[in-house]
Amino acid sequence: MMATTPKENYSNIQTLSFDAVIVGGGGSGMRAAYQLAQAGLKVAVLTKVFPTRSHTVAAQGGIGASLGNMQEDNWHYHFYDTVKGSDWLGDQDAIEFMTREAPKVVYELEHLGMPFDRNEDGTIYQRPFGGHSANYGEKAVPRACAAADRTGHALLHTLYQSNVKMGTQFYVEWIALDLIRNEAGDVLGVTAIDQETGNIAVFQAKATLFATGGAGRVYRASTNAYINTGDGLGMAARAGIPLQDMEFWQFHPTGVAGAGVLLTEGCRGEGGILRNKDGEPFMERYAPTLKDLAPRDFVSRSMDQEIKEGRGCGPKADYILLDMTHLGAETIMKRLPSVFEIGKKFANVDCTKEPIPVVPTIHYQMGGIPTNIHGQVVVPHGVEEGEFSAHYDKDSKEYTYKGTRDYVKPVKGFYAIGECSCVSVHGANRLGTNSLLDLVVFGKAAGEHIIDYVTKHHGDDYAPLPTDVLENTLARVRKLDESATGENAQEVADVIRDIVQDHAGVFRTQALLDKGVKEILAIESRVRNIHLKDKSKVFNTARVEALEVENLYEVAKATLISAAARKECRGAHTVVDYELAPDHPTYSYGRRDDEWMKHTLWYSADNRLEYKPVRFKPLTVEAIEPKPRTF
Repeated sequence: MMATTPKENYSNIQTLSFDAVIVGGGGSGMRAAYQLAQAGLKVAVLTKVFPTRSHTVAAQGGIGASLGNMQEDNWHYHFYDTVKGSDWLGDQDAIEFMTREAPKVVYELEHLGMPFDRNEDGTIYQRPFGGHSANYGEKAVPRACAAADRTGHALLHTLYQSNVKMGTQFYVEWIALDLIRNEAGDVLGVTAIDQETGNIAVFQAKATLFATGGAGRVYRASTNAYINTGDGLGMAARAGIPLQDMEFWQFHPTGVAGAGVLLTEGCRGEGGILRNKDGEPFMERYAPTLKDLAPRDFVSRSMDQEIKEGRGCGPKADYILLDMTHLGAETIMKRLPSVFEIGKKFANVDCTKEPIPVVPTIHYQMGGIPTNIHGQVVVPHGVEEGEFSAHYDKDSKEYTYKGTRDYVKPVKGFYAIGECSCVSVHGANRLGTNSLLDLVVFGKAAGEHIIDYVTKHHGDDYAPLPTDVLENTLARVRKLDESATGENAQEVADVIRDIVQDHAGVFRTQALLDKGVKEILAIESRVRNIHLKDKSKVFNTARVEALEVENLYEVAKATLISAAARKECRGAHTVVDYELAPDHPTYSYGRRDDEWMKHTLWYSADNRLEYKPVRFKPLTVEAIEPKPRTF
């Protein structure tokens, strides 16, 4: 049996001090880092992998902005589409901010050298994408600014090169472990472990920014990279920060059947068609106007319905066909070269000659750490007198809520952006291309706010670190080092994934959700009893997996508990028990605005839920009133 690691090995722990520490080196983290470096701030970026291997690289289809290069478009249409796409759970002030800023941030990327595809007149090429329309839903509009089908790859390399030029300091293959908070609740940095040496360090910061990405690996079948284990969400939850709207998970319609690898929505933007076993382009029945370019929750449910009703393809009738053969080899090789490669590698299909088998696959979390438009993490403050309620009155066209809590108090020194955050611009369902847009808009906004915060409120001073700054981190690491028996981390992680996959899918039932909650809570003792067989310190991936399990568990609990409590159908959260007809006079599709137009907040300490109001009022324009979603 291998010897355990003695406690003395962690006695010489280094403290590194920065103006800002960014956890995550993907699109949002690097956009913020670039903003801060431009201002001359001392910045550290901690990243689990080399920055250009971050999961942003998997984004294929484009970044949304109403440039109007292909046909008339403006940000008002983009704003409307995003509110409607969110099923009215998106905060309209944040959505206005994002869609108004979109053209500006895209042109900034262009000026940084991002290699967008071009039209013959030299303007940025744009393709149609799901849920994006002209004239408030009248017809599809090309709004996705694309670099072939490798837009995320182009974005990451552009931002990385810009940061290298500015001298941003990267800590590559470091794993952030715990958030540092003082007695007042202010955030003062993070603790982290270096995979190369196994050494632990304290990263002290005047401002701490989480850009840790999503947690799609909480599902068994996912388009997400293996690094997407909800690290930022887990750290925030353990530190007492609530997680918002975690019941809403997006299933992308076109994951390669059996592999889960993403095929961009750009396939359908370029003209690809979903067909059932009869060759029927069935989306014409579900969404007569936008057809295959309806929002993702709509398309995924439609595909699942076709399969449930026996019109699926293949020997088991368990997938749908994505047909691009009519586009021609020239278009596919020019606009969708990665899709061609993915089809060959993961489906053994030449998509220029035959369709690719696809199924809805988990892709994106709409929920996350609650923030405002400046990227500041916000939490409820004060005592609630009586019961919180939110209500939309169709007659008066007013949204009202009763409650005495302040739901937008910033946590001093703490920011979050990108998929780990919930601002909320995506609400109950994200539109394609709004993810990359979210990264750069709020990466820039958070950077600007941090510059102001650090220069005006801190100067050269750092707040003193708590005397027990390393207590939680060392307890976690030593528990693994000194374990003699216990659970295998990978096996426990697989159990978590199975529970979430089997109980929180495209179509949910109340019984399944309740059962999922019981099952996930029942395995807590297993999560807390992980055994690390390999005690080595250098590039010990088993240690990383063991530390990640705790983060996955927090995400799984938040997802299932929040979902079981929401008694309606909205966006990506479809509970069969509450489904109603699209033309129901009060509750279209089962969406209950009178009771459930509100955000969920889940607290880890006692699995408590509370709710806060949707911000229904935009910044400068009239609110988009709730109505049935038809496409």
